[in-house]
Amino acid sequence: MRTPECVWYGCSVAAGAGSGRKDFEEDSRAQGARGHRRSVSRGSYQLQAQMNRAVYEERPPGSLVPTSVAEASRAMAGDTTLSENYAFAGMHHIFDQHVDSAVPRLQFANDDKHLLACCSLDGTLSIMTLSPPPPAVRVTLRGHAGPVTDFAWSLSNDIIVSTSLDGTLRIWNTEDGRCIREVADPETSELLCCTFQPMNNNLTVVGNSKHLLQVVNISTGKKVKGGSSKLTGRVLSLSFDAPGRILWAGDDRGSIFSFLFDMATGKLTKAKRLVVSEGSPISSISARSWISREARDPSLLINACVNKLLLYRVVDNEGTLQLKRSFPIQHGSQHLHSIFCPLMSFRQGACIVTGSEDACVYFFDVERNTKAIVNKLQGHSGPVLDVSFNCDESLLASSDATGMVIIWRREQK
Repeated sequence: MRTPECVWYGCSVAAGAGSGRKDFEEDSRAQGARGHRRSVSRGSYQLQAQMNRAVYEERPPGSLVPTSVAEASRAMAGDTTLSENYAFAGMHHIFDQHVDSAVPRLQFANDDKHLLACCSLDGTLSIMTLSPPPPAVRVTLRGHAGPVTDFAWSLSNDIIVSTSLDGTLRIWNTEDGRCIREVADPETSELLCCTFQPMNNNLTVVGNSKHLLQVVNISTGKKVKGGSSKLTGRVLSLSFDAPGRILWAGDDRGSIFSFLFDMATGKLTKAKRLVVSEGSPISSISARSWISREARDPSLLINACVNKLLLYRVVDNEGTLQLKRSFPIQHGSQHLHSIFCPLMSFRQGACIVTGSEDACVYFFDVERNTKAIVNKLQGHSGPVLDVSFNCDESLLASSDATGMVIIWRREQK
C-alpha cells in the first residue's frame, strides 16, 4: 500500500534504486551563485536586498567572508568540535496535533529562535511557539481542501505561502491565521512545492503535477509572463541561490534543472539539466554558498531516493552541478528533506542534517573523509521527512510520516 507521504510522487520507487548519473555540460566560467533560500517580505524588500548585496557581494572562489559576519558566527558556534556542538540533551517538546497524518514540511521562522510552522497531509498548517513556555500551537491555518504539500515563510515572517493537492496556492497572515488570497492553478493540477523569490517577496515559484514550473505574483494572483517552464516530470522540489539569480527544480523522474531568473521581469530561462538517477524522485534541494569555514564553495544538497544523501558543487553561473560526495542513508521511496546547518560555514568542519526512512535524524560532517556521521537522533516512530534548525542552532525540529513533530534541545557548553 502506498504511504501517504509519497502520494504526490505519481510513480513507484523501489528502495535501493540505481545511482547512475548523467553530468551537466561542462562550462569553465566562474560561479557567482550562493546561499541558502531566503524570502523577502513586502515591507522589508528594499532594505533586505541592500543587506544581501552587502553580505553576498560577488567574490572569486576562495575569498574570505566579511570579518564581522565570521566573528559573529564563530562566537555563536563556540570553540568546540562538530561532535561537541551537535550533542543534544534530549527532547524539548513533542507536538502531536497532526498525529496520523504525515507532516512533510516544517521550518523555523527566519532569524527566530522560538517560532516555527509545519504543514500536514490532513489539509492544515500549524504555527507553533516555543517561548514563553509551555510550547504551544499559536494558530492553525485552515482552508485547503486537500493535503498540504509545501509552504514557505516570508523573510519578515508576516506571510506564509502554501501549496496543496487541492490545486491552490494560499497566502496566509501569520498573526491571525487569515487566508489573504487563494490562487487556483490555471492547469487545474495538484500543486506540489513552492518557494519565494529571495529578492522580491511579491513573486513565488510553484511546481505542479503536470510537470509545470511557474512564477506567480501573489499580489495579483496571476502568472508572470515568461515565468513558466516544463520539466520532464512532476515538480517536487525548488531552491534559489541567495541573490535569486539561479533557480534549481527537481522532478519525480530524477532530473534537476537550473533556470536563470530575470530579476526585472520574472522570466525563467532554462539553463542546464542533470539526471541524478533515472526514475528516482528528487524530493529535496537546498542551496548554500559557504560550505567551508572561510572559502566560497557554492553547493547543493540533494535527496533523491537512491539510499544516499548527495552533495553537489555548483561550478558556474548557469547552475551546472558536479558531484562532490555522498552519504549513506535509508531513502528509497519517502519524500525526505535535508538542510545545511545555519552556522556551519564558520566552524571547524561543515555539517548537514537529514531525515531518514529508518526513523532517525543524521548529522554528517561534509569535510570528514571517513566516519562522516557526527550524530544520530532516535525517537521517531516513522520515517523522518523534514528537519529544521532555529537561527542559533539551540533547537532542532524534525517531523515524520506519523504526524509527530519533535523539538530537540542542544546541550549547552
